[in-house]
Amino acid sequence: MRVLAAMSGGVDSAVAAARAVEAGHDVTGVHLALSAKPGTLRTGARGCCTIEDSRDARRAADILGIPFYVWDFAERFTEEVVETFVGEYAAGRTPNPCVTCNEKIKFEALLEKAIALGFDAVCTGHYARLSVSGGVPELRRSADDHKDQSYVLASLTPEQLRHAMFPLGGSRKPDVREEAADRGLAVAEKPDSHDICFIPDGDTKKFLENRLGERPGDLVDAETGAVLGQHTGVHGFTVGQRKGLGIDAPAADGKPRYVLSLEPVSGTVKVGSSEELSVSTIDADRAIWPSEQPLSGPTECVVQVRAHGGMAPAVAEVDGDAVRMSLREPLTGVAPGQVAVLYRPDAEAGDVVLGSAKIAATA
Repeated sequence: MRVLAAMSGGVDSAVAAARAVEAGHDVTGVHLALSAKPGTLRTGARGCCTIEDSRDARRAADILGIPFYVWDFAERFTEEVVETFVGEYAAGRTPNPCVTCNEKIKFEALLEKAIALGFDAVCTGHYARLSVSGGVPELRRSADDHKDQSYVLASLTPEQLRHAMFPLGGSRKPDVREEAADRGLAVAEKPDSHDICFIPDGDTKKFLENRLGERPGDLVDAETGAVLGQHTGVHGFTVGQRKGLGIDAPAADGKPRYVLSLEPVSGTVKVGSSEELSVSTIDADRAIWPSEQPLSGPTECVVQVRAHGGMAPAVAEVDGDAVRMSLREPLTGVAPGQVAVLYRPDAEAGDVVLGSAKIAATA
């Protein structure tokens, strides 16, 4: 097959490309330039998509003996990922930009261009597995539970999965680093990227305030309705947040307060106890089903609401593109804007993604 290997400049994508070459595929490497000003992105040990990363990717491609290109996706990245991120926070929701990037950039924009150029598949260094059941692609958890990325890939469509390759799905990170060293790849010990690549100093609140300005509102006790303080914008908070609330007076019971909900129209941030954070029902929409068929009738599943953690058994019911998940065990810190990913509940195939949907409300 003709394979386009997306090479971020890290160890994972380099080894994934190497394995595609070793498997006998006709491989071409490509690095995505995602910023019109790459010098503004985080660099060094916590880098992602910078000039430094582009050079690391090129060196890896040279060692593998494959053609290498840099494609400029900066404009689309800004529109699809950065502006969506800002808009979601402005609306009081909590987005995951990595989910959006995988969906809109790596497996929509990139795959679209790859197919137009005659490539059969896009290869990435994600830790996830693919299988086929009855001619239908199945997205599965990786063998390395600590690195599993099936959650951030669960928004991919069946057609996108048919043209995806994840060579690292059956591997563990230490083994990948060792393999990189054996292959002579200089990125073997390069640290993983962290946080959000387009927020160079890691200060999400400041980044949003620079984009949205100050939008003052009240911090309100959810139980009594008492105003406890003021804030400069709901975009500075997320559901489940405990620190940095700006409340001077302690709660009557002396226990910490947490953000329970955000109301962007009124500018109200409601806070309360940890017990009030618990949710038993999740309503989500914009569902995507890898099997091309939505769930039929009440379905037992395991719901995951964060990239690493936030899992509970549940019963899911589908109505059009909407999904209601009744949790058998309560979850906390569940916010509108997050993605809910549904996995099979059984022990033998519990690593299979049933579908995903965007959380709209909780109760």
